Amino acid sequence: MTDRELDQRLKTALEHAAPDDLAAVLSRCGTGKGNVIDMKNASNAKKNKSWKKGLIAACLALVMLAGGGGLFYQQAYAVASVVSLDVNPSIELTVNKNEKVLSCTGLNQEGVDVLADMGGGSDLKGAKLDVAVNAIVGALVRNGYLDDLDSAILISVEDSDTVRGARLQQELVASVDGVLQTAANSASVLSQNVTADRSLDDRAQRNNISTGKAYLIDQIVARNSGLDFDALAALSVEELRDLLEIGAPDMPIGQDAALQAVLDFAGLTDADYTYAEVDPELDERVPYYDVELLIDGRETDYGVHAFSGEVIQGAELPNVLVPGPALPQDAVAVTEDEAEAIALADAQVQQSAADRLTVKTDRDDGRIQYDVEFFADGYEYDYEIDGQTGEIMSWDKEPDPRAARETAPAATTAAAATGAPAPDPSGDVGEAAAVAAALEHAGLTQEQADRIKCERDRDDGRVEYEINFRCDGYEYEYTVDAATGAILDHEQEWDD
Repeated sequence: MTDRELDQRLKTALEHAAPDDLAAVLSRCGTGKGNVIDMKNASNAKKNKSWKKGLIAACLALVMLAGGGGLFYQQAYAVASVVSLDVNPSIELTVNKNEKVLSCTGLNQEGVDVLADMGGGSDLKGAKLDVAVNAIVGALVRNGYLDDLDSAILISVEDSDTVRGARLQQELVASVDGVLQTAANSASVLSQNVTADRSLDDRAQRNNISTGKAYLIDQIVARNSGLDFDALAALSVEELRDLLEIGAPDMPIGQDAALQAVLDFAGLTDADYTYAEVDPELDERVPYYDVELLIDGRETDYGVHAFSGEVIQGAELPNVLVPGPALPQDAVAVTEDEAEAIALADAQVQQSAADRLTVKTDRDDGRIQYDVEFFADGYEYDYEIDGQTGEIMSWDKEPDPRAARETAPAATTAAAATGAPAPDPSGDVGEAAAVAAALEHAGLTQEQADRIKCERDRDDGRVEYEINFRCDGYEYEYTVDAATGAILDHEQEWDD
């Protein structure tokens, strides 16, 4: 409300409180002839009347401020939503109904460090929520928290208005995903809506984590009540995500303990290495921590079993790690050999004719499945077999990239003989042509595809284009030969 509008409202209120009715007042007065009027008393009366009018005006002003001004204050400063971002740093933002940030707080030391160059979070006060979140994600990337392919960030939204909360969740996921793509980062974005819970808030505060991370931990404890909430709170979102995916069979030792196990195993101290990186691989067939140490300019890899803490050093860490607590196998009824036979039979390929045949066990949403891959007759085959039913969940058949490389010179010669457009003499068809080839193969137009991303890469001396886009709830990934424009590989999966 402007000052002019406030003045007008006060004037109207005073006019209604003291109406201009001079005729009625005079009709109730006597003639007053011969009476002496004390001027001093008259002056006091005028002062009293003036004072009373001032009091009325002040009271009315307070009423107006309590009404209009109070409503403005409530809308501007009342918390409507609580948004938290968790990687290992935990950061919480409170937001009003206009999606303006009221506060931004680092809940643990890592979160405080990330916000250090933003005034500890105070610089974000008053900013739009999406702008503030993008700034925080950028800082997380700069600080190395999201630079691994398996890294994960959790976005949690708590809002009593479920419709608004769902909308904020969707918008923030899209915004953060855009920031990560711009930064050429492949970290996954997890999201959830959280219902207010006093018990959950208390446990979150006790462990200096967000209510959103506490909510995720609660889901893990529901899978295995023997796990300790406080111990799980020390794990990163990446570890918690993998642990939930494999059914929470046991308590992981954690990244710090994995690093210390390697130092004890190798007889090293903190002074013996210049750099260390610990990457959780809890969703592998043998759950482990991949520990990399830079010692005297040379990188050395170690593997630490995620549950037993046993250490091994070597190139094939997951295959040689000693067994720890077994993953739940109650959902497995099909063996690896049977999964292999199912895939070969569907492809009508004899085992003796299959080249580079591999079978890997994987877990998706708690379900065991087998990934069967092989090459035959100039094609690459990729199957996913349900570990319980033996059902073929998905399959893919693509030209063998090796065959594409061998036929590329012949294709150029044939194009010259027939007058067809030949590949670019520089050996590159260009991004536009590569994207067009991928879209045509997918049966989509440029307008139908969302978030198209194209990157030029080199694999075994061959220049390729890696193309990603989304449409109708699916994510498409294509590899296109830069020299010929041929589709070397493609994959379509549900966009989760």
